[in-house]
Amino acid sequence: MSRPFPSRSSFSPGSAVRVNGKIRAREVRVIGVDSQQLGVLPLADAINLARSKGVDLVEIAATATPPVCRLVDFGKYRYEQAKKEKEARKHQHANKVKEIQLSPQIDRHDFGVKLSHAIDFLCEEMKVKVTLRFRGREMAHKEFGFKQVEKFTAEIAPYGHPDFPAKLVGKGITVMISPLPRNKRARNPRQDEIDAERSLEDGSPPPGDLGPDAKPAAEPKTKAPHPASTVASKAPPAAFSNNPFTKLDLNTRQDPPPQPDPES
Repeated sequence: MSRPFPSRSSFSPGSAVRVNGKIRAREVRVIGVDSQQLGVLPLADAINLARSKGVDLVEIAATATPPVCRLVDFGKYRYEQAKKEKEARKHQHANKVKEIQLSPQIDRHDFGVKLSHAIDFLCEEMKVKVTLRFRGREMAHKEFGFKQVEKFTAEIAPYGHPDFPAKLVGKGITVMISPLPRNKRARNPRQDEIDAERSLEDGSPPPGDLGPDAKPAAEPKTKAPHPASTVASKAPPAAFSNNPFTKLDLNTRQDPPPQPDPES
């Protein structure tokens, strides 16, 4: 049969912050609103003092003897703690590790590709584990392997630093490289390319970049004239050659002949 609520044993003693009446100690060391030490007071007196000032009595050090409490607004206290935790997470060390494998006879092009990948990882706040493996008779010339690892760490120095010198472990050489802080780390030479790839993945190309298959903007189309206006603007057709009315002069006017006077 399942219980609707977890048992009391599942809660750890310090999992929650005790406030006001939830504090279990009889006497507490009180810190005032202005961060002044008010000394050791009975719990009831400390709670009454907090109520008189319009704040809460918050237990900030439960393991101390006696426990340390602070006069502060509990909502403001929780906000400050959340802000501190957020800042701590922002500045914490990288917890992701990427591995780069080398060989004593690595090609120059392959060396450059692996170096570029390591720079990308370090600029993404990741650690890089560089591993060089010896095969067969390559163990007889370990100095070539150490030269490759030293060259790799020297090339990547503007972006990260080794946590410890390269050491021989079994049949290989291992070194761990941690990223430098942002204000001391060089800019990734492929940063523009990475930003362009991310913008294309999001579906929005970078501004000013039309791409190789982009077409220029179409010119605005002019409105075609109405057919009636074109007909009216055309010249009249030429006259027929055998039209008899073409010889008539319509502009000349002939007066009618005089009429005789009837009285005469």
